[in-house]
Amino acid sequence: MFFKLWDVCVESRARGLCLGLTNRGQGSKLVAAMNTALQEQPLSRLWTANYTRAWVANFLLFFSFMIMMPLFPVYLSSEFGADKDTIGWVLAGYSITAVLARFVSGWLVDSFPRMVVLVSSYVVFTLCTGAYLLAGSLLAFAVVRTLHGIPFGATTVANSTVAVDSLPFSRRAEGIGYYGLSNNVATALAPSAGLAIYGAWADFRLLMWVGLVLAVVGVLVTNSTRLPRRPRPLPRKPFSWRKLILWRGWSQGLSTVCFAFAYGVISTYVALYSIEVLGITRGTGLFFLLFSTGLILSRLVGGRTLRQGKIVQNAAVGVSFSIVGYVLFAGVHAEWALYVSALICGLGNGHFFPAVQNMFINMCSKEERGTANSTLFVSWDIGAGIGTLLGGVLAESLGFGPAFWVAALVNLSGAMLFFLYGCGAYRRVLADS
Repeated sequence: MFFKLWDVCVESRARGLCLGLTNRGQGSKLVAAMNTALQEQPLSRLWTANYTRAWVANFLLFFSFMIMMPLFPVYLSSEFGADKDTIGWVLAGYSITAVLARFVSGWLVDSFPRMVVLVSSYVVFTLCTGAYLLAGSLLAFAVVRTLHGIPFGATTVANSTVAVDSLPFSRRAEGIGYYGLSNNVATALAPSAGLAIYGAWADFRLLMWVGLVLAVVGVLVTNSTRLPRRPRPLPRKPFSWRKLILWRGWSQGLSTVCFAFAYGVISTYVALYSIEVLGITRGTGLFFLLFSTGLILSRLVGGRTLRQGKIVQNAAVGVSFSIVGYVLFAGVHAEWALYVSALICGLGNGHFFPAVQNMFINMCSKEERGTANSTLFVSWDIGAGIGTLLGGVLAESLGFGPAFWVAALVNLSGAMLFFLYGCGAYRRVLADS
């Protein structure tokens, strides 16, 4: 109860609110006393062994998964003669199964031993990664890609929940931000690495082997994690469809869908856009490198502000950067705009995602953390999947320009929802807790 109270006080101290205690004249004194105590006591250790393993395992998971992401359209086009529309349908398959897996995995993580769920999911993910090497037809590839989303979705939910459980309370907001850096940096660096490897050897199978090796290492790292034993048997939550989603965070989830939609369109088709429209054959790697740079810079700055409890402000900065970045990408078809927008979008993503994950965690109890994480990731997958699918349809029928403008407008819609409703809804949930 004290921890829940502290969450609310930190988030709302700039506004003089603390669970309504301001009305009794006690809010300011309580916040001041807590801030003084926090300043006088040394911070708990952030990079514990289990947290570090969770960070590394998540980095390897996303790196393995994303290393061929920008080259899948090229691979499907050159190997199987698929057009843009077909490519969109094939690549969107994993998002559908990842969403379905994450709907259920939150309940599994909250109801069964978390390490059992995590290790099992990671092993199946590794097997699916190796199956790409055996896919000799477009249909076989589509099946593997679709099935790959199941263990990917389950592993991300389980691993993020283990990471949160490994964090001391005083460093939780900051730790969530740095944990998110693992998948964000991997998402940004892996495509660059994949493009560099393919540029040097022009061998898609080599990239698949690299992804498989990284996944195997990730399993080994995960298996070495040792969470403290629970003092009593884990109570198993009865299954209920209503418990698969953290409904208190619906507005934050819908905003995340919009932001993920824009990212799904841009990240999937930037390679083809660079080649066909801008005439850049080796510049896509720089795009993802700059995106990664923006992520790292925003995480370093955002980690300190999250520790200070400025969660809503951190998210607002990210939303603002995203608006500028995606509008620039869609509106200016030039090489310099490609690279500048990559940096700006990276800054936006790096500020927004850890902040909104903190919002979800703060709006739930410890027993609901799996559900909170699954709701966030489901929202992202839904947006990215629709973006990948609709982006391909629009690019094939209308061209890249209209496809990117749709991405920018959907991103803007999510920003408006966040500013006009999401911020206030988050504060109301905390105040009512």
